[in-house]
Amino acid sequence: MDAMGDAGGRDGRAGTFGPGDADETQFEYRGNRLGRPESGSGSVPGFGRRVVALIIDWLLASLLASALFGAPSVFAPAPEGGTPPSAALLPVAVFAVMVIVLLTLFGTTAGKLLTGSGLAATGERALPWPVAMIVRTVLLCLVVPAVVYDRDQRGLHDRLAGTISVRL
Repeated sequence: MDAMGDAGGRDGRAGTFGPGDADETQFEYRGNRLGRPESGSGSVPGFGRRVVALIIDWLLASLLASALFGAPSVFAPAPEGGTPPSAALLPVAVFAVMVIVLLTLFGTTAGKLLTGSGLAATGERALPWPVAMIVRTVLLCLVVPAVVYDRDQRGLHDRLAGTISVRL
């Protein structure tokens, strides 16, 4: 223990951790603690690639909501009389359904596919794949869990669903 009463790691040595600790493996690069390669197929994609994929998926959902339901979007602004508040949620609902279906069936979305990434299970959770995709997508739609992430660049939505973004 130092003068402030801090023992450092679990075993008393500064910066080290004992067996059984969740952070047992040293961080070297994104995904190494989950058995992912440093680069190439199966590695964890960077933040920019994931944001571009999300933007593509959001624009596609907005376009679909506008085309199918007449919802206001970046492509079709609201009429002068305005729209009911529920219409503003249509693009979010279309986004959620689109992402759940595509991730459940193919493990990727249109945006992820265009940016060369997909989704994989980490084995941390015993959730069936469709349930994990629902949990992940609902949390992603809440935004905050997606912007709070760990050293492996996994958002809370991925951690709770037991998934990780990977390069194809």
